[in-house]
Amino acid sequence: MAFYDPIGDKVKMLTPAELKKLADAKLADLVQQEVPRSRKRVADLEQRYPSAGLRERAQRLIDEKKHVASMVGGISGVFGLLGLPADLTVMAWLQLTLLVDLATLYKANLKSERARNELLDLYGYATGVGPLQRSGPRVLGKVAEVLLKKGGMQVLGRAMPLVAAPVTAYLNNQHIQKVGDHAVRFYEGFDKAHAKTKQASSRKAS
Repeated sequence: MAFYDPIGDKVKMLTPAELKKLADAKLADLVQQEVPRSRKRVADLEQRYPSAGLRERAQRLIDEKKHVASMVGGISGVFGLLGLPADLTVMAWLQLTLLVDLATLYKANLKSERARNELLDLYGYATGVGPLQRSGPRVLGKVAEVLLKKGGMQVLGRAMPLVAAPVTAYLNNQHIQKVGDHAVRFYEGFDKAHAKTKQASSRKAS
């Protein structure tokens, strides 16, 4: 039974007004809003694949976001340049939700300010934006702008809608995998460090 990520349904129902809210929102607020939904997604994943290791589960989370990103790119690509702002805003948001999912999978405590700040630093690094103003609005919009600047093929492809759809879907797919890979490397290091600390504490106790 395949893992199903309901975030795809939410993306399909996003209105222009909701997209604007996303673009204007504070990243820290978006992370906090996503944490409870992420816990449900990860719990469902763990239930469906009880024998899978962390790396396999992480890739399944990445693959589901890639599927949604490809869908978004394929649909918005058909509309050429007109679809670009919406596509990139959704992409920036998908990347953020993926990081929340992976942090949750690797048991990062996103209730703590430190863990949330680490996630947002990782988001800035993985997307190429650099250090983020965590509390300021329109950071998601800034990420979309960076994706636009880096996506020269996207812009050129959109001049020819029939070409744009598969090109945009492919590029969206690649962006999601890259962000996921950065997160897995980061949280696997975090997970190993946590295990060492736990072992050291056990030795002291004994």
